[in-house]
Amino acid sequence: MMSLDALAGVLRVQPGAPRPAALSGQRPDWAARLAVGRPAQSLPDLLGAVFSLCSHAHRLCARAAVDAAQGRNAPLPDTLRGETLREHLRRILLDWPALLTAGPSAEAPRALAACPVLREGASTDNMADWMQHHLLGVAPTQWLAAFERAPQQAFADWRDAGQTWLARRLRDSAALADAPLAAAPPLHVHASDTGLRSLAAAMKQDPAFTRRPRIDGACAETGCWTRLADSALARSASDRFAARLAELVRLALPGGEARLRSGRIGLAPGEGLAWAEMARGLLVHHVLLDGHGDDARIAACHVLAPTEWNFDVDGAVAAALEKLDPAAPDCARRVELLMAAYDPCVRYEVAGVREAAHA
Repeated sequence: MMSLDALAGVLRVQPGAPRPAALSGQRPDWAARLAVGRPAQSLPDLLGAVFSLCSHAHRLCARAAVDAAQGRNAPLPDTLRGETLREHLRRILLDWPALLTAGPSAEAPRALAACPVLREGASTDNMADWMQHHLLGVAPTQWLAAFERAPQQAFADWRDAGQTWLARRLRDSAALADAPLAAAPPLHVHASDTGLRSLAAAMKQDPAFTRRPRIDGACAETGCWTRLADSALARSASDRFAARLAELVRLALPGGEARLRSGRIGLAPGEGLAWAEMARGLLVHHVLLDGHGDDARIAACHVLAPTEWNFDVDGAVAAALEKLDPAAPDCARRVELLMAAYDPCVRYEVAGVREAAHA
């Protein structure tokens, strides 16, 4: 029987090592292995089960890609906003309390229990009051207006003076999280049909492309800080934490349904591509079909997820790891903050650092 790590993949992190040793390990390409030969209409359920952490986005993209390949323009389920909001909440309420500073948090579990969209009968109706009381300490509209005027300064001002548990935790890690990080160009391939067609051609031409993707021969990075709707550049782990918090606020407030973009394109008869801006960044599905209608089966399936861009052996995270000093007493914390900022969807292991922790 295969181990969980063999099934899901595991990243191996070695701070201070030159690339590619600084970051290694790949997820198995289960989409390509499992989808071929199956009925096209079964693809959303299959990929939703394989990619369980972000199953809603994979279901949506799979359905849209199959519809595009078959020339259909059927409406898609309106799940992207709500599920992305919940994913951001899970990361902030479950992961951040332990990652941002040592010791448990009594306030984060209380916030989790009281969160309207994480309870049965989920609704965003009371999210503004919840965010003000449990996360921000000020009205969300006020917080967001300041952030949109000057993202980095507004976030730092709120964090440094805020009295909520979240502001205090972010303040505790600020000295390390504010350090500049190496960055790759933002992934904006979905800004045009031309870019998407070029991406589809690369996936068809090279079976290994989805494991080591490139744009114009170079790495790129993707996340909630690289949305098409945004222009600010992320320079540090703090900038990426701020982007996640700001997107949570945007999604929870009225008008949040317009925040995330998605789309599909029919490339040829029997060939379709779909994309969606999800919690961890840009997700792309590309399919080739054999047959028509209900008899169509999957001839090829390519899934390009954010983790493959961000955790490439030559990408931004690897470049940041390469510059760390494994003998420094704060190295383990720096690794934790870096990985939390980019948020891989697989487990990671750290080598060569004393008392290194891992997610």
